[in-house]
Amino acid sequence: MSFFGVSGMYYSGESLQQHRIVLAEDSNLFSAMVSKRLKELLDIDVIVCRDYEDLQFSVENASFPAALAISNINLPGAENGEALSYLIDMSVPTIVFTGTFQESTRETILSKDIVDYVIKDSVFAVDMLAESVCRFLTNHRHHVLIVDDSPTARALLTTQLKRYNFRTSSAESGAAALELLKKHPDIGLMITDYNMPDIDGFELTRRIRAAHGPHQLRIIGVSSSDNRLLSARFLKAGGNDFMLRPFVNEEFYCRVNQNLDTLTKIQTLGAKNVRKA
Repeated sequence: MSFFGVSGMYYSGESLQQHRIVLAEDSNLFSAMVSKRLKELLDIDVIVCRDYEDLQFSVENASFPAALAISNINLPGAENGEALSYLIDMSVPTIVFTGTFQESTRETILSKDIVDYVIKDSVFAVDMLAESVCRFLTNHRHHVLIVDDSPTARALLTTQLKRYNFRTSSAESGAAALELLKKHPDIGLMITDYNMPDIDGFELTRRIRAAHGPHQLRIIGVSSSDNRLLSARFLKAGGNDFMLRPFVNEEFYCRVNQNLDTLTKIQTLGAKNVRKA
């Protein structure tokens, strides 16, 4: 199967129909729209739960666990967001699909370690939701390397990326990163800190670019510095993107997705050209 997302995602590979997805939505209109669109685009049949009791039954009495849940914030029987807390407690990865959204709502949602959220505010909302579903179910294709001399920073990024279903490796130094790249040629994205004791982010990027082009490996630099010139220097060294800490969660995920989308398109185009030759 193949899938083109609203924001530029492209997936081509095995069918996703084997994944069990629970949809917690009391609106007949939205549950019908989501069910139809996921079937059309991804060949996925969803299990619709119209209230909190239905949701609990579907999660706890399934023959195999749900790969993902899509949930409104408020359901009948769970008018104060209890459904989201329940799904997280049951270790079910969850995408929030909601029409109620304010700054306080965003903070509450993100505090629950959800996968993503999609707002019901445009004609593209259901397609954006389908793309978010497809990303989560297929992100395991991507191997991401985190390079940072801070154990805390490595742990935070690892947790965040695993929440999105990426495979991850981590290195505490530039030298260790170079060794991991030799051992794992499937690494497609590296996120590296700038300030490291042995090889800084600039030098690490230069060394990597001597052997790995941007069609093989995307590189995102990160830093806590307020020096605005770091981004220019990093891009000049061969990096593809740059972010300043602390990250905004949504921006971080979008930057990661955009770089991996670009890599996928380049590699797909290259494979087509090889077949034609």
